[in-house]
Amino acid sequence: MSGFRRTLGSVALLTLCAIDPWAHAADKPLIQEGKKTLFQRVLTTPGCQLSAAAGTSDGIVQPTFSRFYVYERAQAANAQWLKVGADSFGKTVGWLPSTCTVEWKMQLTLAFTNPANRDRLLFFKERPTLEGILDAPDPVSKVAPLRAKLKQGVQAPGVLAQEPEYFVDMQKQFYLLPVLSGEEVMTEAGFRTRILNVASVSKTDEQSAAAGAGPGTATGATGTTNSPAPSQLKEFSAAVVFVIDSTISMDPYIDRTREAISKVYKQIEKENLGKQVKFGLVAFRSSTKAVPGLEYVSKMYADPNKVQDSADFLAKVADLKQAKVSSGAFDEDAYAGVMHSIDKVDWSQFGARYVVLITDAGALEGTDKLSNTGLSADQVRLEAANPGVAVYTLHLKTPAGIKDHARAEAQYRNLSTYPGTNTSLYYPVNAGDVQEFGRKVDSLATAITSQVKAAYMGDEAIGSAANAKQDPDDKKMLEDAALIGYAMQLAYLGEKNQSQAPPVFKAWITDRDLIKQNIPATDVRVLLTKSQLSDLSDVMKQILDAANEGLISPTDMFEKLRSVAATMGTDPNQLKQNNNTKVADLGVLGEYLEDLPYHSEVLNLDEDTWKSWDGLAQEKFIRTLSTKLRHYQRYNADVDRWVALAKDSDARDNVYPVPLEMMP
Repeated sequence: MSGFRRTLGSVALLTLCAIDPWAHAADKPLIQEGKKTLFQRVLTTPGCQLSAAAGTSDGIVQPTFSRFYVYERAQAANAQWLKVGADSFGKTVGWLPSTCTVEWKMQLTLAFTNPANRDRLLFFKERPTLEGILDAPDPVSKVAPLRAKLKQGVQAPGVLAQEPEYFVDMQKQFYLLPVLSGEEVMTEAGFRTRILNVASVSKTDEQSAAAGAGPGTATGATGTTNSPAPSQLKEFSAAVVFVIDSTISMDPYIDRTREAISKVYKQIEKENLGKQVKFGLVAFRSSTKAVPGLEYVSKMYADPNKVQDSADFLAKVADLKQAKVSSGAFDEDAYAGVMHSIDKVDWSQFGARYVVLITDAGALEGTDKLSNTGLSADQVRLEAANPGVAVYTLHLKTPAGIKDHARAEAQYRNLSTYPGTNTSLYYPVNAGDVQEFGRKVDSLATAITSQVKAAYMGDEAIGSAANAKQDPDDKKMLEDAALIGYAMQLAYLGEKNQSQAPPVFKAWITDRDLIKQNIPATDVRVLLTKSQLSDLSDVMKQILDAANEGLISPTDMFEKLRSVAATMGTDPNQLKQNNNTKVADLGVLGEYLEDLPYHSEVLNLDEDTWKSWDGLAQEKFIRTLSTKLRHYQRYNADVDRWVALAKDSDARDNVYPVPLEMMP
């Protein structure tokens, strides 16, 4: 295969233990070959039986993809058997034949992105078939015949299955799509992508396997899906929560937003759609500790779940006025306003979920002492994705903030990128013009309402742009709104139809669309246990302390890292003492990150590079670490999304699906 490659290898994420890394204690699982702290782990395949003794055939069939730790390997009945436990805390439960397990060295799983803006992901039987597509000057010529056969409901050569038509939301229905191995490649079109060997099984496939059929026997290859009856969208509803900057100078925009919502409500009530579209409003300012006269950092004026009608909404927001005192700094706590709406609204009652951020200032970054959340745009975007909320930003580029415009735009473009569709829902308002702002608010509210109405009326062309008269400047915004509306409906239908991962056992995929190779088809989740997350937080804090010291002396920073390395079980005296020793060589994060399928800024850092950075670059590095560290605290407290991967396993081995980009 042509192009650049970087082998990823296979790695599991470790549980740091106070043990001799080269020894094996009876109450601990075996260590992976070539590693010092990583335990051996396997996943069961369909029909795998757990027996009381090695070599016997009277076992109990295990659920597919049960995760077991390996405590012992032995030969029995001319085959290798594994003594296993449900967790890493010393309790073994029986023996599995090695032949019905798959080594899971890399504790990663994939999550499908929303397929609204791409073709459905294909699962290939053989790697060369996939490579041939990525190497082709015209991949369409290779993919189109396969899609045509799948559309006809017949087997496509080399294709085991395709992704469901509707979005499978991991937040609502956790599924395991484990990565067994992977490699990064450069496609003929010039995009970096990953070729991944993955495993997948559906309940249908698991049941057939348990009944004696081989894996992969379910009819997943055709991937056909019945079109939804219009009645499936009858209950589809939307919540639109406006998150408004209410500091000095914002009164004209607050008033115009009220006017826009009032107009839309009149149309909604005229068409009896009051139950289908609800509006809410959150206002934000800045730190009340710094300026008590601001009265609040963020405040919910109208919860969409509690608003009865237009009169009720307008009554709830009647008292909203701009602040009477200045915040002091130009940036405001926009992230606090967005997070207030994410955390305090029960979004589960709605199929379509929107936040519309309106501000004329940049956002306080998580590292700012005035920040209420301690989060950056990256983290807030990920938090909004958990309940499936799309964040629009209407950025008022007023003359007063001209020096802040470029930085604020970068923040809000990042914040408003909707996952999966590669669409940034950021829209500037030139010079903060109130008329232009009003037109945009009117258009956006009308577009969202029209989509819900179309779904309610059984319009089959879900997601199509409204044919109403459009101002050319607003065309992109309306096209984006149609795409996001379609994505929301795919997610809603996926939940209604209980969409599942395809019924295929082992297959090869690429993590990007085969044709639109800039669009991701999957997101990677790293499955961390409580202890791993705690260890990662501890090490990150120590690196952060070292980085802060590094602002004074780069040499002192790396001396600090060497001392941290010593506490993590690595002998600093065995390390090279030259200036290009990398953080990775110091063993600080060690086997957590060294083989994960991405480039770690932390692990690639060496002393020469650190010295070459100016103060701003060093500060940026430290800020990034600091905001990620604060985000880990949210993961630890998020009790609803910790998952048990094996029956009766110790709760300490439950895992949290951490987005790959949140690793250091």
